[in-house]
This record gives sequence, structure tokens and C-alpha cells, in this order.
Amino acid sequence: MYDLADVLPDAELDPGTNLLIAGPPLTGKRRIALDILASGSTQGEGSIVVTTKDSAEKIIEEYADRVDDIDAVDVGVVDCVTKQRGVGNVKDDARIKYASSPVDMTGIGIKLSEFLEEFYEVRGHRKNRIMLHSVSTLLMYSDLQTVFRFLHVFTGRVQSADALGVYVIDSTAHDDQTMNTLKQLFDAVIEVEEDDGGEPTLHTAGIPTR
Repeated sequence: MYDLADVLPDAELDPGTNLLIAGPPLTGKRRIALDILASGSTQGEGSIVVTTKDSAEKIIEEYADRVDDIDAVDVGVVDCVTKQRGVGNVKDDARIKYASSPVDMTGIGIKLSEFLEEFYEVRGHRKNRIMLHSVSTLLMYSDLQTVFRFLHVFTGRVQSADALGVYVIDSTAHDDQTMNTLKQLFDAVIEVEEDDGGEPTLHTAGIPTR
């Protein structure tokens, strides 16, 4: 089981679960997703972030604020941004792998598989948490059918690896039909809303508590 108690009191999810975090902009969706991954790092699990919005450096910087020693945890980042911005001389290393752009879904899938295989076979992590930020960026570059097919493969890979998948989407950027279509792919959903005090409130579906 994957323990989410640091983020959601008494919550835990089965291996192979895919969790969608949905809500309007600036409601803390990414923060919640990163907290879920960092919670796994503190328990000795592996963490992989697929970023279609920010550079790997920015993600690692934010991640470092959530763990005691960033060099002591296994976190890998699939960066789909840097090459698209024209930085052509970057090379894959132990922590960062580069896809050419958010449109390069085949490349993203290959880099994710490389990390998963390395974390499982080489680094010995039987439990891994995987974050995709953001589904909305994928939908900016490709149509719903293409993104659905990609996410179907992505969620299947998470499931077969007994990992925990965490996906972030800006619910206000897409119509109800798009949201309902995509939600079919996920086992559990966290809906994030902002309350009157500006704090995020969470509505969960499909998340059992112990």
C-alpha cells in the first residue's frame, strides 16, 4: 500500500493506483502532488516526475524543499520543456532525462520506462511514485483522442509496475466532456477548491482510509 497520511490523513492507496488531482489554477494542485511524491521519498520509495510545464531544475529545486537531503533520495525527472525552449546541448544523466517536447509522447514514454526499469532493477525500489504535471499542457499541444491514448498507456504502465501515479489537471481549462472522458482513466480523484480564506479544500473520490 502507498501511505498518503502526510498529505491526506489516514489515506492509503493500492499499488497500481492512478490518482487525478483536478482544480482551478492557483489552488495548490502541484504542491499537493509534489507533497505526495516527497512523502514517498521520506519512506525510501522512488519518485519520478514527468514535467511538461517547468524545467527539471525548477522541479528539483521545489522537491529539495520537501526532503531533508535531495542527494539522499532517488528522484528522476523527465523534462519535456528544456529542449523545446531551444536548449539543444543538454544530455541525460542519472537524475534528468529529456524528451524533445510535450508533443513527443513516444519519447516521454520511453524516458519514463527507462527510469522505472532503473529504479526497480538497479536501485532496488519496489515502490515508486510517478507524477505527471500537467495533463492540461498535453491538451494544449495535442487533441483529446491523442492525449487519451497516451494516458491509457501511461496509466497502464503505472499499474503494471505496481507504482502510484499522480496526475495534475486544470479543470477550468477544459469542458465537462473532456474532463469526464479523462476521468475514466483514473482510479481516484482529488478535487481541489479554494475556500473563502484562500486555502485549498479537498474533495476525494475513490481513496480508502484505514
